[in-house]
Amino acid sequence: MVESVKMGSPGPDLSGRIGRVSAPLREQVLEVLRDAILSFRFKPGQRLIERELIDSTGVSRTTIREVIRELAAEGLVKTIPQKGAVVVAPSAEEAEELYELRGVLEGHLVKKFIENASDAEVVAVRKAFTQFEQTVERGGGTASMLKLKDKLYDLLARGAGNRALQASLTQLHARVSLLRATSLSSSEERPRQAVQELRALVEAIEARDSRAAQRASARHVANAAKAGIKGLGEAV
Repeated sequence: MVESVKMGSPGPDLSGRIGRVSAPLREQVLEVLRDAILSFRFKPGQRLIERELIDSTGVSRTTIREVIRELAAEGLVKTIPQKGAVVVAPSAEEAEELYELRGVLEGHLVKKFIENASDAEVVAVRKAFTQFEQTVERGGGTASMLKLKDKLYDLLARGAGNRALQASLTQLHARVSLLRATSLSSSEERPRQAVQELRALVEAIEARDSRAAQRASARHVANAAKAGIKGLGEAV
């Protein structure tokens, strides 16, 4: 059976681009719900009620359940017995611990990248940063900015040549997705500040200056943590 968007349903309109592009329907619904969480249309701690999601998107229960499982794998949703799916709401203490781990892993990441990456891989990182910078300049959404940051970090992880480190960072970034979104949306200035911090990181990488790159990475994570934890308190 072909699923389609049901317009005029009660609850928030989550139809977005569902049914209007060629991507598989599940991927379209996943993108719409992910964006709703990262843009705080769904608040941390809020229940995601299947019936309401079905009504607002017009897709089947099976599709909604598949999407919720994917969101859980991304660290944006968790399932609580007798309550169902809820948007994750990490405590300030949990957030601090995750950012501490992120600082350690990313500091090691840039060190290994500088040691092992080819010149072509350094150029690719610069291009990814430029894409992020341009998105910030034109006022792109939080979800778009996160995708481009993920692309930059993925390039760093590949160039570092350590698969275990890459896997650990992928898992960590999934767990802190909401915190990263909170950080970028905490103020109008934060995305531009992130651009400045990442520019310093990329320039240090281009200079093959490991110490400067690690300092830039630490500064970026520390500022992101401060903004993310503050914004989380305001969002809950």
